Amino acid sequence: MTSLTELKLAARLARRELRGGIRGFRIFLLCLALGVGAIAAVQSVAGGIQRSLTQDGRAILGGDASVRVLYREATAEQRQWLEGQGTVAVTADMRAMARKPAPPGAEADLGASGLVELKAVDGRYPLYGRLTLTDGGTDVQARLAARDGVYGAFVDDTLAARLSLKTGDTLVIGDTTMQVRGIIDHEPDKAGSGGIALGPRLMISTDALPTTGLVRPGSLVNWSYQLRLPEGTDAAAWAKTVEQTFPDAGWRVRDFHNAAPQLTRFIDRLAQFLTLVGLTALLVGGVGVGNAVRSHMDASVHSIATLKCLGAPARLIFQVYLMQILALAGLGIAAGLVLGAVLPLAAGRALAGLLPITAEIGVYPGRLALAALFGLTTALVFSLWPLGQAQGVPAARLFREGSAGRRGRPPALVLAALAWLAAALGSLAVLTSVDQKLAAFFVIGAAATLLLFLGAGTGITRLARLLPRPRRPALRLALTNLHRPGNLSGMVVLSLGLGLTVLVAVALIEGNFRREVGESLPANAPSFFFVDIQPDQLDQFRQTVMAVPGAHDLETTPSLRGTIVRVDGKPAQEQVHDPDKKWVVNGDRGVTYQAAAPAGDKVVAGAWWPADYSGDPKLAISKDVAQAFGIGPGAHMTLSVLGREIEAEVAVVRDLDFTTLGINFTLVMSPGVLEHAPQTHLATVRAPAEAEAAIQRAVIQAFPNITAIRVKEALATVSTIIVNIGMAVRVVAAVTLVAGTLVLAGAIAAGHRRRVYDAVVLKVLGAVRATILRTFLIEYGALGLVTAVISGAVGTLTAWAVLTKVMNMKWVFLPQTLVLTALLSTAITLALGLVATWRALSQPAAPLLREE
Repeated sequence: MTSLTELKLAARLARRELRGGIRGFRIFLLCLALGVGAIAAVQSVAGGIQRSLTQDGRAILGGDASVRVLYREATAEQRQWLEGQGTVAVTADMRAMARKPAPPGAEADLGASGLVELKAVDGRYPLYGRLTLTDGGTDVQARLAARDGVYGAFVDDTLAARLSLKTGDTLVIGDTTMQVRGIIDHEPDKAGSGGIALGPRLMISTDALPTTGLVRPGSLVNWSYQLRLPEGTDAAAWAKTVEQTFPDAGWRVRDFHNAAPQLTRFIDRLAQFLTLVGLTALLVGGVGVGNAVRSHMDASVHSIATLKCLGAPARLIFQVYLMQILALAGLGIAAGLVLGAVLPLAAGRALAGLLPITAEIGVYPGRLALAALFGLTTALVFSLWPLGQAQGVPAARLFREGSAGRRGRPPALVLAALAWLAAALGSLAVLTSVDQKLAAFFVIGAAATLLLFLGAGTGITRLARLLPRPRRPALRLALTNLHRPGNLSGMVVLSLGLGLTVLVAVALIEGNFRREVGESLPANAPSFFFVDIQPDQLDQFRQTVMAVPGAHDLETTPSLRGTIVRVDGKPAQEQVHDPDKKWVVNGDRGVTYQAAAPAGDKVVAGAWWPADYSGDPKLAISKDVAQAFGIGPGAHMTLSVLGREIEAEVAVVRDLDFTTLGINFTLVMSPGVLEHAPQTHLATVRAPAEAEAAIQRAVIQAFPNITAIRVKEALATVSTIIVNIGMAVRVVAAVTLVAGTLVLAGAIAAGHRRRVYDAVVLKVLGAVRATILRTFLIEYGALGLVTAVISGAVGTLTAWAVLTKVMNMKWVFLPQTLVLTALLSTAITLALGLVATWRALSQPAAPLLREE
């Protein structure tokens, strides 16, 4: 038989057998559809966001290119050069305090003031995109301009609601009073600013900024110069030209192809994590796929034996059923792709309020093709073993009912194909990931977990066989069911185990995140951070704060910003040894100076300089900085502080504890170097909750330029972000559990005939319904509990590894999560077991006994 003729015959036989329907493949189809749908949905949403970032890159960045200078304006020379390159729009952003003036004769109200993200724009803003207001207005400059000596301001709806503002109301910012002339509906370059916004947006003109008195030497102001380049200019090449023209300018240059790098990295990593969770759901579904194929092969042994009696070779048998599986897999994958394309439409609306951009949700063939490839590869990996075993069905099976159906291993060629496909699935997960190292760990961990649960199922069976027989009939029968031929022990553990493991790990990671950010606020955490305190305000600031009853533990420290430019005389970018700590050289770091070591300082290596030290510059660095460059005491590091380069010897490596929420600097200089540089001071103060209002009111009234950040409110903002992310992760993780439940339901359904027979025999022997029901429920309850214990242990270990090794966070065990997992696992197995048992008990005995 030629190869082509054989394939045509195989296709005809496969099509004929599929005419009988797909009743036995419903779990197969659902598992594939769920797994592929989860991956496709995540990829589609990520694709929509990435498309928005690409298409709207100019509007998001504010120009074809952007030059960002930290804490100082560009020099006259630099500004003149930029003006010669194209049209330049200038913006400045900083954090500030805004307050609604109290009526005449009334005391200022704390509720009418708050932290804002202040943005000043010039007459050319925006170069791309359009700033729109809720009343439909787009006349930005006309509204922000001074009228009768009063400048205008725009506020976003959050600030308007918080301070009960409407168009026409007045607002005090620093030393000046402005008029609200619009509520912001859309800010085109909001996503390009980066970072976490701790307050709502307030926009003014650059002409109004000097009147506020907020811009002083050392103030934390970021100046951006957004450019519309001449037509045909290569923005990426231009950006490199800027860095070459002004190599020591200390500014950040971006082009519209990389308009929002922080948002892009965040979306990429979140999409990767959710895709891996979705892949876990697909792997769990793969177990169901394998079960369905195995059951189908069991039901087809007579057909296989008949074909063999007619002379069909084993190769033809394999081709027939492989074609069936491929056809059904195509159907399940197609359903998953439809699900993955439809779900993002709803997700897009939900994301509208969470992201600073509008996601362009649509159909992305490349990303859907990736999900389909994951689905097809998974279906083949879990189908090949039972398909290969089907080739070994003997022709004698047609004549002898007791003859073996499936024995031994599949042929060597099938095993080789299975190994290749499994490797291809793992490689696909790694190669398509942003963080390939994390993906590789996932692949290894997933394979190890699958083997662990397979081994656990075998171990339960063997342990049940070795245990002594209980006297109570229900317990004895339940124990026997755990190890008898055809038992469900391995299937229950494997089906539910992976899904529960993912849920435990996700819940523990999120719980530790939330505890770290907000729920575990240290007892000694400061009540406020104060920013932009000028040196000449320091003494009066101390007096003002400490005059409030209850205020205590006021700490202040000088604050400057600097970038690490060289390490041991070589460019810092080239000296980073640990890629995970590349952030050390990406942008500026906080720098301070002090004579004595901080109280309770944790010195890892080296020793602090004497309190009266006055020699060459020395530096204390954090452990992260030391690990990034692979250096310790004795190394030399060059910092650029406000354009001045300072070389210092590393004297101390410190282990910083940021969980105290106190003032921590990664770079601390010895005295005698930075005292005369333009600088501001940071301060923290602790106070009881009832004194916080008075402290904030006193500082705002006396020092309009000082920004007060309430720690609890800042943590609440971060916590909200984490909760939203956690919700997305939990939804995708829940798909894994649903897939596991479907697999378990399919396994129980496959064993239904055996359960019916057992129930009938027990009833004939005199067992009452309650005893039979109790027997089966003990069996399922024990399996659910054992699964929960194993899943809890593996999930806890996974969460611990992710938090401590990947995220460098402290680990706190949350026992309530494991308790809920145990209850959930037991409840699922009991519920499915109860349904199956009740159906078995409802079957009449006579037909089955006559058949047997």
